[in-house]
Amino acid sequence: MTDDRRRFEVRATAESHFSWLRTRLSLERTLMSWVRTGVALIGFGFTIVQFFERLPKMSGVAPAILPEAPRYLGLALIGAGVLALIVSGQQYRWMLGYLRTGDFEPIAGVSRSPIQTPIYLITIVIILIGLFAFGAVLIRAV
Repeated sequence: MTDDRRRFEVRATAESHFSWLRTRLSLERTLMSWVRTGVALIGFGFTIVQFFERLPKMSGVAPAILPEAPRYLGLALIGAGVLALIVSGQQYRWMLGYLRTGDFEPIAGVSRSPIQTPIYLITIVIILIGLFAFGAVLIRAV
């Protein structure tokens, strides 16, 4: 075997196991960043809709030129947040599955048990909240 091929050989050592753990934690941090971004998009979209819905009811405010534009912008932001959470959740699940099988199985030190991580559950809950917010804004738009 040439040196180039040996360089990519997976060996079950303490060093490789800790490298695997660092990669796993990096994956967790990446998903947490996406969750933070998705929550911000969903929250900002919902806030825009609520603010501009109540603005015309204030005294001394001129009517809007495009009164439906904030609602469409809010729906777009909420939809972008939900879509970002769905895509990042799927990518996380795929990468975690990749890190638990094949050549990495000996150094992972995990069994064939299902993936149990709280950030994945939180992602699913935030997706459901985002879908509820999107539906609530959409129903009020019709």
